[in-house]
Amino acid sequence: MKKIKLAYLAPEIPALSATFVYNEIFQLEQLGYAVVPFSVHRPSVPAVGNKLADLEASVFHLYAQKKHVVLKENVLFFLKHPLRYLNTLKMLLSDMFKVGVLSRTAMGLAFRFLYSVILAKQLLKTGVQHIHVHFAHVPADIAMYAAFLSGISFSVTAHANDLFERAWLLAEKVNRAKFFVTISEFNREFLRRQGCNVGQIVVVRCGVDVEHFNCQKKSGLSDVPRIGFIGRLVEKKGADDLLGAAKELKKLGINFKLVIAGSGPLEGYLAELARELGLFDDCVSFAGAIAHSAIPEFLNGLDVFVLPCKKDNAGDMDGIPIVLMEAMLSGVSVISTHLSGIPELVVDRETGLLVEPGNKIQLANAIQALIEDEALTKQLTINAISKVKKEFNLKDNATQLAKLFQKYVISA
Repeated sequence: MKKIKLAYLAPEIPALSATFVYNEIFQLEQLGYAVVPFSVHRPSVPAVGNKLADLEASVFHLYAQKKHVVLKENVLFFLKHPLRYLNTLKMLLSDMFKVGVLSRTAMGLAFRFLYSVILAKQLLKTGVQHIHVHFAHVPADIAMYAAFLSGISFSVTAHANDLFERAWLLAEKVNRAKFFVTISEFNREFLRRQGCNVGQIVVVRCGVDVEHFNCQKKSGLSDVPRIGFIGRLVEKKGADDLLGAAKELKKLGINFKLVIAGSGPLEGYLAELARELGLFDDCVSFAGAIAHSAIPEFLNGLDVFVLPCKKDNAGDMDGIPIVLMEAMLSGVSVISTHLSGIPELVVDRETGLLVEPGNKIQLANAIQALIEDEALTKQLTINAISKVKKEFNLKDNATQLAKLFQKYVISA
């Protein structure tokens, strides 16, 4: 099977909040692909590890290029490739009129077009045959224009925020891409409702390394049941609802220890909320951000993992959080919400428990059920491990993506 040289673009590589991107790159490299990594920004919170040092050193950061250099490169590219530049500029102007020529989105498209020239130059320099981009908003804009400038094809993986909060030109991106991937059937239906050609859209799950997260056999609950949360401390993750549920559990006289791992803009607010609810250090603690390499150990110390996702005030919500898969593989029973693509992973009372977003009473009842019903917990965890290994296996899903590259790029 003939291999191709790929470029990969994402908002931040390697970022602690997007482990699925660099893990996918590693899997494709194991399959024999040469991957040239590009990042829009330098990671604000970089992921660290032995394998990541080489990746981080090889990443080209687009927005790190100085503006006067970007303008100069646009002039030089135009002089060298005038027809490609003018045709892509024409596409940009058409896109700007579609989103409102004087809108902030239109100005953003123009800004990203300028940087797409930097990317196009690198694509031509490195000799890649195709560029794949994670997230359908800013990175997809840059990759799309760069692909047309450089004369190569592109494809997209869409996730959550890029669809639910920052969606523009989705139909155009779907039509222009060689293929358009998204992570859930929920997202595919969402794109259909946005007028996108679903014949171009393929569901490829984000997956996890099933060998990295192994179930550590537990003999019943801890003496004091340990409830865990891992996530960025932002509204859509629902950590405030988890604290509300913890308050309800205290009212019922249930003894527990809740550990919230993660950092973010709501960190101070959540700590203050815990104090206001009377959830003192003996039952609630904040662990801060933890390295991805430390997640297995954190999960193995838990009895219940809770991620009560919800829509935030801007309409953003999660897709299918990777951390749920990691918890399930670790043999920890999980609770989440009826939201987005989550029920495609956490099937209520089959692979975990689901509650309505924002419902603290339901959440408290679900936690209580997993603490008190050992038979239910055991069956859920067995089913959950099987579900993740079957449908959310990183290696299998990277192979599925590789087949798309073969079909749409090599065979084209």
